[in-house]
Amino acid sequence: MVKKFIILFCLTVITSLPSFCKDVIPTYSTTLHTKTYGFYQVSKLIVLHESPDENSKIVQTISWTKDKIMPEHTNYDDVFSVFIGEKELALMAVEDETEDWVKLIYDNKNNKSGWMKKDDPYKFMTWINFYNAYGKKYGLKLLQDAPEAAEALHAQTDDNSQAVAYINHPEYIKLNVIRGNWALVTVVDIDRTPKTGYIRWRSDDGVKYLFPDIK
Repeated sequence: MVKKFIILFCLTVITSLPSFCKDVIPTYSTTLHTKTYGFYQVSKLIVLHESPDENSKIVQTISWTKDKIMPEHTNYDDVFSVFIGEKELALMAVEDETEDWVKLIYDNKNNKSGWMKKDDPYKFMTWINFYNAYGKKYGLKLLQDAPEAAEALHAQTDDNSQAVAYINHPEYIKLNVIRGNWALVTVVDIDRTPKTGYIRWRSDDGVKYLFPDIK
C-alpha cells in the first residue's frame, strides 16, 4: 500500500512539472519539406505577413525561448524544422524568398506559411549551404525511412555506377564534399574500417536521405 502511494505521488509530481522543449531534429525524410529552398535561422520574435510588404496583414506572430514558445499550445516541431534549445538554434523551412524577405513555413502539419522581413541576409541557407556548414561540422546521419539504395557508396555520382561499399551500422558519416544531389562521404561502420564513396543525400525530387547529425 505504501509502495503504491509513493508511485502515485511521484507520478503526480512529474506530471505537474512544467514541460520544457525537446530538440527538433529530423529522423524521417517525410518530415522534411521537399519543395523548399533551404532554411532561415530565425530570431526569438517572428512576425509573418501575408505578402512581402510591411503594410500587409500579419498572419502569425511567434516568440520563443529555449523552454517556452508562444502562442500557447504551439509545439516546437510544428514551427521549426530544426530546434536546439541549448544552442538557441531555430531553423524554419524557406518556401520562397526575395532580396529582403523570406516565406517561412510556420505550421509544418498544415503547411501554412508567411513572409518575414530578413533581419540578416546571411541567416538564409540553401540546402547545399546548410549541408556544407552543418554536415561537415557534425557529420551526417541516415534518415530512418531512407530506401536501401541510399545505403550504397558509389564510385561516381551516378546511380548506375559501381557500388564500392555499403553502409551497415554507421558510427560516423563524414561529409567531404557535395556535388549536386550526391555527397562524397567517408563512413566508419561498427567494424571501424573507413569506406569512401559517393552517396545520394537527396533524390532528384528533393527527398532527403541523409541529414546533418547536429548535436
